Amino acid sequence: MFILFTDFGYDGPYVGQLKAVLLGGAPAVPVVDLMHDAPVFQPEAAGQLLAAYGGGLPAGTITVAVVDPGVGGDRRMIAARGDARWWLGPDNGLLVPTLRRCADVEVWELERPASAAPTFHGRDVFAPAALEVLENGRVEGEPVPAGDLVGWDSPPSLSRILYIDRYGNAVTGLQGEAVMDQAVIRIGYRELRFAQTFSAVAPGEAFWYRNSSGLVELAVNQGRADEWPGVELGAEVTVSTA
Repeated sequence: MFILFTDFGYDGPYVGQLKAVLLGGAPAVPVVDLMHDAPVFQPEAAGQLLAAYGGGLPAGTITVAVVDPGVGGDRRMIAARGDARWWLGPDNGLLVPTLRRCADVEVWELERPASAAPTFHGRDVFAPAALEVLENGRVEGEPVPAGDLVGWDSPPSLSRILYIDRYGNAVTGLQGEAVMDQAVIRIGYRELRFAQTFSAVAPGEAFWYRNSSGLVELAVNQGRADEWPGVELGAEVTVSTA
């Protein structure tokens, strides 16, 4: 199974072009669109979402992840294997949160084919490498120590809003297991307290909860958190005890 995670958006040709390479080389292998509205140009933030939303993927999956503002530059292109799964993407911190959760990690630097367009490595480098993994169970390339990857020593969580879903819920980069039930989440002038789920509070009431992927999320029961002043992508959140 191929998994796609990008900031390409669902409009335009780019996702289709990426899929065409994968399906052209392996028409019987499913291609799953995990996310195509990852934070644009923000590999650090997108990496937190990839680790959360990609948690629990079946063994043998091959993930192509592209949030790559440095495409065509001197950043490395990598393939990584960990816990019987593969990830391919730029060495810009995007894959790091996922790889740090693996018990065993191996990384290789991918070569850039002469025919690769300088602005579309997802299609011309990562997708062909994913097909190589599928066929051979490996990639050609120089090994890279995992600890040398960009962002390997970065903090394990981000105290800001990374994503706003179609319901107006604001997903943060805070790991839910690290935040106590008694904690108060502050954003702007608002203070939110914990509830386990939407039905635990009255309609219109704001709260924070641990979402199904393990991240702290800000929400309003039957309302939109993103309508509050200050609730926007990149906004900082703070955690304190009640």
